[in-house]
Amino acid sequence: MNTITIEGQLRTEFGKAATRQLRFEEKVPGVIYGGAKEINFTASAAAFKSIVYTPDFMLAEISIDGSAYRCVLKEMQFDKVSDLLLHVDFLELVEDKKVVVTIPLKFTGIPAGVKAGGKLATKMKALKVKTLPKYLRENIEMDITSLELNENLRVQDVVAENMEILNSPRIPIASVAMTRQLKQEEATASKAPDAPTTTTAPVGAKTPPVASKAAPAATKK
Repeated sequence: MNTITIEGQLRTEFGKAATRQLRFEEKVPGVIYGGAKEINFTASAAAFKSIVYTPDFMLAEISIDGSAYRCVLKEMQFDKVSDLLLHVDFLELVEDKKVVVTIPLKFTGIPAGVKAGGKLATKMKALKVKTLPKYLRENIEMDITSLELNENLRVQDVVAENMEILNSPRIPIASVAMTRQLKQEEATASKAPDAPTTTTAPVGAKTPPVASKAAPAATKK
């Protein structure tokens, strides 16, 4: 499991003036909750970049005054104008306590529908799950090899061992649709006229004579 290390300091001063001073020092305040106690801390803004600005799921080990806390990122606050990171919330992982996290999906294989000329469309990039910390992983793999043209894979089709998936089971995750070219090819094929049926005589076969009807003889009155 990918884990980053963040060196933090216990936060002792609060309020607007203290917050402005932290920004001046290019530091970001944060909180760790979910464990035995809530811990307020600060760390350099650069220390959070690899976990904040990424679509990947990872853990954070935050060291504060000689103690280490294994956490997952839960919430971030950004400045509406400058987009600077203002605050971060981390959830401490407790061995026997389930957590709710969002884990990315990883699709494997080439769908049968794509091989037939279709186009893959992915409709979800991650799933919300509930599990124990020991079962956390970087992604949830989903084999899409058997996905045919005009078929959908849904949340209910995902197999995630030791995890409870919290998304609605009927939500589509991926599908293979016909491309415009394939639709045109099928339409053209369906409009093609049937070839006329002909009978070919064997080589050397004699063509039977065509019988002609004689005109009836004139009768005398």
